[in-house]
Amino acid sequence: MPAAPESGGLCQSLRLHHVDRDLLVIDKPAGLLAVPGKGPDKQDCLSARVQQRYPDARVVHRLDMATSGLMLMARTAAAQRLLSQAFALRQVHKRYVAVVCGHLTTPLDAANGWSLIDRPIAVDWPRRPVRVIDTLHGKPSQTRWKIDNGHGPVSTAEQGTSTRLLLEPLTGRSHQLRVHLQALGHPILGDALYADAAVAAGSDRLLLHASALGFTHPVTGHWLAFESPAPF
Repeated sequence: MPAAPESGGLCQSLRLHHVDRDLLVIDKPAGLLAVPGKGPDKQDCLSARVQQRYPDARVVHRLDMATSGLMLMARTAAAQRLLSQAFALRQVHKRYVAVVCGHLTTPLDAANGWSLIDRPIAVDWPRRPVRVIDTLHGKPSQTRWKIDNGHGPVSTAEQGTSTRLLLEPLTGRSHQLRVHLQALGHPILGDALYADAAVAAGSDRLLLHASALGFTHPVTGHWLAFESPAPF
């Protein structure tokens, strides 16, 4: 049965939103790997820290190291399989908050304020892990975006003009949100991979946060929804 979130921190200040016998929902801080990387210096990660407390925790999906926010982990092989299927079938609701360079306006054809970026993404092999828009070899990739009406365009001496967005990836390509926003002409502030030096220097972290996560519990069948306010 679902359980209330634990109070206090989890394994070196990770916030635990939910725990039950089948799954966990955790807040990943920016700058922490989701899973181990190659080399002894890349073994500290969210999954390893969670497994210190919950040895049965299993990876279901990932966030970029530079991205913060909600991540889901399974606690049984069956739950992992069902949750992974839910991600593959686009049955998991994901929403992000980002702050991008420049002043965006809502397109006239936007439905309820939402617009769609529909551009295929491929690995740029000579520069991997960088991804690029590739209409010939790329995989179909779609992102919904909307201006966060509660936070209009902001102009500061440090960042110039920026716009706060809500993002909903309909597909799950690596670096999808970052690549799509770059292709839109408005890279995310603090993005060292996809923005020029001035925009990358506009923040001391990537201003991208996984703020909402909703899915059907793999055992109970109940819909679960979680929110994590952006720390920027």
